[in-house]
Amino acid sequence: MRHLAILAAVAASGLLAACEPVPAPVQPAEPAIPTDECGAAGFKGLIGQPRDVLTQMNFPLNTRVIGPDDMVTADFRPDRLNIEYGPNGRIDKVSCY
Repeated sequence: MRHLAILAAVAASGLLAACEPVPAPVQPAEPAIPTDECGAAGFKGLIGQPRDVLTQMNFPLNTRVIGPDDMVTADFRPDRLNIEYGPNGRIDKVSCY
């Protein structure tokens, strides 16, 4: 009889544990809105142009012109303008990183 009482107590505690409220899932943080610290928006008109037009222009200090096979550092600097061109010699991307 004693074993039956212990078994009933264990079963009851298991049922009570099943009734415990489940915490609400954590909502992911809003993605950061990209800023234009390097002024890339002013150079978006270069996209699609041949990379040769870059030789006639002046850019902010530390601007990088990146080719398809160029190696670059992975450090993130939101104030650095990056101009990327593809294998066809046309500018593909202008951004801050």
